[in-house]
This record gives sequence, structure tokens and C-alpha cells, in this order.
Amino acid sequence: MSPDLSNHRHRPAGALLLLAAALIAITVPAAAPAGAAPTVPAAAPAGASPTVPAHRTHLLTAGLRGALGSTVGPDGALYVVEGAAGRISRVDARTGRTTTFASGLPRRILDTGGAMDVAFVHHRPYVLVTLVGPDVGGSDIDGIYRVDGPNRVTVVADIGAWSLAHPPVPEFFVPTGVQYALEPHRGGFLVTDGHHNRLLRVEVDGDITELAAFPNVVPTGITTGDRSVYLAQAGPVPHAPSDGKVLRVEPRSRRASEVASGAPLLVDVEFGRDHRLYALSQGHFTPGNPEGSPADPATGTLVRVNRDGTMTPVAGGLDRPTSLEFIRDTAYVVTLTGEIWTIDCR
Repeated sequence: MSPDLSNHRHRPAGALLLLAAALIAITVPAAAPAGAAPTVPAAAPAGASPTVPAHRTHLLTAGLRGALGSTVGPDGALYVVEGAAGRISRVDARTGRTTTFASGLPRRILDTGGAMDVAFVHHRPYVLVTLVGPDVGGSDIDGIYRVDGPNRVTVVADIGAWSLAHPPVPEFFVPTGVQYALEPHRGGFLVTDGHHNRLLRVEVDGDITELAAFPNVVPTGITTGDRSVYLAQAGPVPHAPSDGKVLRVEPRSRRASEVASGAPLLVDVEFGRDHRLYALSQGHFTPGNPEGSPADPATGTLVRVNRDGTMTPVAGGLDRPTSLEFIRDTAYVVTLTGEIWTIDCR
């Protein structure tokens, strides 16, 4: 997804706040010296082929509406949320055939938000929804929705209400926060809030606790492994590569440590085959661009995280990627332009 969810208040109205691991765009009265959120420029080179040194790429599908988060389902297919359409799409990982899996979710009312991410727990799909509540002009609930049928959903956790009752320490201007990513964890979920700069633990019965809090670093994508939680961090404007980091959080001690850095605007992190860790960079941010702008078109990169704390580029030229999944040796990258690219990482 594509982020820069600033948490400061004192700025002229109209600053933009994008979400997730690579986010889309929202226009809200805001202000943030350290980060706003990328928007989608009118002219985007959709369909441009990524450059991949020694690796093969393929455009699997296109035409998704407001696609951000994704997951691999129990059946091996990709499931992608489309915030503009209020639905989950199922994408065949081999053919790219796309069908509607479920609808009836709150649609985004701004240029971003609505359905942000999707995850399965015990073969049941759950969706993270944000920026649809009264504080941004909506009438729905910001939180986690359980999918009960093709057109039926049920709210299981009201994260917006919890956030109102438990405001973060840093300054903010969206009281309910901007939740970005959803990850199954020990029968419940982990949720990042890129605006309130924290990691939440959410149970399927709706109980919510703060697992970790951060300064204004904009946490985005999440994955788990080795009994630890791994977070992508977008970093504040101007999104220097040194601010794009992967962090490891120990759930029991709640301690966070840096794993690697070196790629700008990180929006997701995932394990590939052989338990190798990869991260997704939305790309280069031109200094002087308005806060909240996305990365420059076709500058995104898939990187491999090395044990010495560095990052090695695997594929470049990605056009504002937002979400990353792995199926065996193949990486699946969702972009702001509504495409899914496959990258052979053998």
C-alpha cells in the first residue's frame, strides 16, 4: 500500500494523507511536517512493464478499483480488497481470472479508505475497513468485518471507537486513525495504524490492545515468522531510503528492533520461499513534491532483506506498488493503478 499518514495537526487544510503499504489518496484537512499520504496522479503509466534484472515478470490482471491489501486464501488464490467498490475479488493465481468473492462492504467516501486489507482465520475471511466513520463524514464503522456470505458482513471489532477512547501520544488529526494492514496472529489479528503510529492486537471477540507504539514513522505492512512480528515502515517526508525500514517486534516483551533499512516508502513485507524476507518499496519521492504525493511513477522496487541489515533489489520499475504476496517462488505485487504483477524470484 502507499503511505505517509502524517500525525501532526498544524498545517493548511488540504494536505493529503495516503494509506497503505503504498496507499491511495484521501483529501482531509490536515497538516504534517513529517508525512502525509500519497495520491494517485491523473496520468499513470498503467501497463508499463517492470524492469527485473535476471527475473521474469508478467501482468497477471488489471482493472481493479481502489485495490490495496491482499492475501493468499486457503484455496491458493489471491484475494484483493477494492475499497472503491466495497468488495473482495478472487484472482486465480495462474490465469488472472478475476471474480467477485464478496460485496456489501462500506465503500470509501474519500479518495482512499474503505476496505484496506483482507485475511483468513480458520477459513473465514475478515476485512479491515477504515476512514468511513462520522469523523470523516461517513456513517459506517472503522474496524474489522467478518464476511458471512456473498453479500453479508458483520462488524466484529470497532477499532474506530476504541481509538477515540484511547488516543495515541503523538499529535493526530483523524481521531479514529487510519488502519492500514491486517495480519492473522494466534487466533486473532495484528493491525497497523499508519496515522496513530501503532501496532494493535485485535481478538475475534472485539477486544483490542496496543501492542507497540512508535514515533511518526508510518508503520504499514505486517507479516509474522519465528514467533516475531515484522513491520514495514514508510518513514516521514522526504522518504529517504534510510527511513524505509523493516522492524521486528517481539509480542511478549513488546520490544522493537531494526532488521534492515535502505529503500524508500516501504509499504509491505513478506516471507518468500526458504524463509527469505522481502520488502516492497513504493519508490522515489521527488523533493519538493507536496506532502501526501505518492512515489514517482515506475520507481517502486521489490527488495530482499539481508542478514547484515542491507536490502538487495530484486525487481525495479514497479508503478506505485501497494501490497505483496508470495506463492512458492513467485511474488505477486498489487499496484495503485489496479494491476497485479507476478515476479519470478527463483
